Amino acid sequence: MVDDKSKAVAYWQANVRLIIGSLVVWAIASYGLGILLRPMLAGISVGGTDLGFWFAQQGSILTFIGIIFHYAWRMNKLDRDMGLEE
Repeated sequence: MVDDKSKAVAYWQANVRLIIGSLVVWAIASYGLGILLRPMLAGISVGGTDLGFWFAQQGSILTFIGIIFHYAWRMNKLDRDMGLEE
C-alpha cells in the first residue's frame, strides 16, 4: 500500500512538471515571441511577413498543437513506465 502511494505521488509530480514545462514553452512562444520580442524579430521574413507577426498569428497555435502531441507522447511513456497502460 505504501508503495502504491509513493508511486501515485511520483506519477503526479511528473505530470505536474510536464504541464508546467508545457505552459512555459507556450507562454514563451505566444507572449514572448509574439508580443515582447516582436520588434527584434521584425527583420526576419517568413512567408512574406515578419517573424514576430507570424508567431503572433500562427506560430503560437502551431506551438500549442506541438505541445499537445508532446504531452500525449510523454504521458503514454510515463504510463508505461509506471505500469498504468490502458
